[in-house]
Amino acid sequence: MTAENCPPEAYQIEGALVLDPFTGREWSGPVVVEGGRVVEAPSGAVPVRRVEADGLWLVPRLVDIHVHFRSPGQEWKEDLESGSKAAAAGGMTAVATMPNTVPPVDDPALVTWQRSTGERLGYTQIWPIGAVTRGLAGETLADLWRMQEAGAVAFSDDGRPVWDSRLMRSALTYSQSLRVPIIQHAEDPRLFEGAAMHEGAVSLRLGIPAGPAEAESVMVWRDVQLAALTGGRLHIAHLSAPGSLEAVAWAKARGLRVTAEVTPHHLLLTDEAVAEWGYHAVTKVNPPLRPQAVRDALIEAVCQGVVEVIASDHAPHHADEKALPYAEAPFGIAGLETSLGVVLTVLVHTGRLKPIDAFRRMSAAPHAVLGLSYPGIVPGAAADLTLIDPYHEWTVEPERFYSKGKNTPLAGMRLKGRAVATMVRGIWVMREGAVSAACWDA
Repeated sequence: MTAENCPPEAYQIEGALVLDPFTGREWSGPVVVEGGRVVEAPSGAVPVRRVEADGLWLVPRLVDIHVHFRSPGQEWKEDLESGSKAAAAGGMTAVATMPNTVPPVDDPALVTWQRSTGERLGYTQIWPIGAVTRGLAGETLADLWRMQEAGAVAFSDDGRPVWDSRLMRSALTYSQSLRVPIIQHAEDPRLFEGAAMHEGAVSLRLGIPAGPAEAESVMVWRDVQLAALTGGRLHIAHLSAPGSLEAVAWAKARGLRVTAEVTPHHLLLTDEAVAEWGYHAVTKVNPPLRPQAVRDALIEAVCQGVVEVIASDHAPHHADEKALPYAEAPFGIAGLETSLGVVLTVLVHTGRLKPIDAFRRMSAAPHAVLGLSYPGIVPGAAADLTLIDPYHEWTVEPERFYSKGKNTPLAGMRLKGRAVATMVRGIWVMREGAVSAACWDA
């Protein structure tokens, strides 16, 4: 589904509170879309359809910069179509896909294929992240230049750390001239070897193999030092450890090009969820869920801007894989369709963040990390918009996910706030929870 398959339409969205993190503006007033872009006023060339949005919030270009769509090679977990539909259902107008596929996205052809497939499907924009090393093997740098030319927006070996310090130094050096970040899955593989959850009182009580939070933070401290050495652009994926927060704060205080993200599930859950789910691997995620004190520190870091991005780390798996014994099951939570609801529930409705500031962490800040420009809701901008009902209370029902992955410990949980419509380049791709390849009338 692409815009050229749909007749030209003009929409006037009325009654919504517009929250634009790109311009920093909030206002109530109509937003007009025509020809796939925001316009000052309708041209009169096509009929204008009015969209009544009283009581809703209108937000531009929500993006999730950390998702796993599993294609090519693991389509039984997810594919580009099911993942794109999940993104649209969750209100995301763009996603950045991690390269740990089979084969890995370590050459320009796969970058081009992912990007063009996203364009053809049309449910969300797919921004591929290329591999840092060939085959994700951590031995030789991949062809970063040619992958960027093909459309890669960043580079990462996510799922595995770039453990070789000399190789990481080289990658960060390249990131200066490429002007895109190296995204690090920060983990000392020997410290976390064989672990399935956070090392602490809960793991001791449950008897589950565990690893310390320092398995993450020692790698983050190494990498911020390398960022200082090279002047490179470093982004820490799914930060979850107190020592990692200290390292990122140290880097920011020195003006280094270091940024970080946190996941909604680390803001919502603690390692007690492992016990509450009775050893079901639906709670098994890497980095693991941490204790309450760490959760509180992560929330504070997001509110203070030490961590500027919220990203789902959407990691779908087949139910049979997650039904394995805890130590044997794969890591990952399917989070695209719950991410927005968790952010609103944990950060906005508790009064911790103003709505526009919460959305900044899912829109303007990810763009800044990737070095991508978008002007916000201004004439000429691509009409990538999300309508949100901030007070809608709903129960998480994984069986209704568009994602093939139903693996979420949020099942049965009540969240407050949900996307009710998603527009990508002027085309409604989701309305009232329904994602469709058809061209919708307003």
